[in-house]
Amino acid sequence: MRLLSLCRSIHITTNFTPTPFYMSMAANTATGDLISPSTTKLGWIGTGVMGSSMCSHLLKAGYAVNVFTRTQSKAQSLLSMGAHWFDSPRSVAAQSDVVFSIVGYPSDVRHVMLDPTTGALSGLRPGGVLVDMTTSDPSLAEEIHAAAASAGCFSIDAPVSGGDRGARSAFLSIFAGGEQSVVNRLTPLFDRLGRVYYMGGPGKGQFCKLGNQVTIASTMVGLCEGLIYAHKAGLDLSNYLNAISTGAAGSKSLDLYGNRILNRDFEAGFYVNHFVKDLGICLRECQNMGLALPGLALAQQLYLSLKAHREGDLGTQALVLALERLNNISLEPTKSDSKGEKEA
Repeated sequence: MRLLSLCRSIHITTNFTPTPFYMSMAANTATGDLISPSTTKLGWIGTGVMGSSMCSHLLKAGYAVNVFTRTQSKAQSLLSMGAHWFDSPRSVAAQSDVVFSIVGYPSDVRHVMLDPTTGALSGLRPGGVLVDMTTSDPSLAEEIHAAAASAGCFSIDAPVSGGDRGARSAFLSIFAGGEQSVVNRLTPLFDRLGRVYYMGGPGKGQFCKLGNQVTIASTMVGLCEGLIYAHKAGLDLSNYLNAISTGAAGSKSLDLYGNRILNRDFEAGFYVNHFVKDLGICLRECQNMGLALPGLALAQQLYLSLKAHREGDLGTQALVLALERLNNISLEPTKSDSKGEKEA
């Protein structure tokens, strides 16, 4: 909670007069350790594939965490670790100094952050900080930042990359946009989740994440096309992946998803539905910038075809299914393959 006093000192945009509560916090700012479990209460909105693991790291570090989910039962694992559940983002923010959100779509971000009745900003005390870790529109990040500033608060856009494994292992890349001084003060929290990279002012974290998604999109197409080609050429696919992983074709996507594809494990570490959303934002931003990125457009069309086959709740590695259909082949081992392996 000592973060609140520091934030007021670097961002004087409000005539807010500190109450005795905040004044008592001001006396502690000289100690240097502004973020700690004993001084900072956290809020967390969104406990999906990524959010639940991320929030758990903060609980394990000893922070008091207030949680909102639309369905209380989805937060049960966090509640069993000591989190406190509230029935709205506003209620969470009223009891928190820093409020994190990681939800599905920009419309969800707008609702949980800016709704005048139930949104987090409406309950956040002056000096508090909103941290949105959803992949969302850069323009929305700028809008939230402006609204927070008008309320005497702060907002950081900090989308992440690393998938479910990165969330579980606290090895995410975090792309932060907003006031650098605020990002620096939040580093003890970000360090519990991964590594933070300061990208610039409001919205720049989102722009970085979208660039990340452009890169991943074409990488995933290449990974899946390579597997289709290797299969048609009669190569052992496991041996093929091992061989190329240590060469120039090696990538994080190959490491994370290569064997999942071979094992027909399409459980979502990152949903196709959410990736289609991200690529759509990328394409809109490209149009605004006057950019032509044909690889991005192709990847978005292939992922859209998965949605058309009702495969939107699968993970992004399910892209191989679209390419299998295009070529009328399957990488799934046949019964004869399994029988041959047993006989060998």
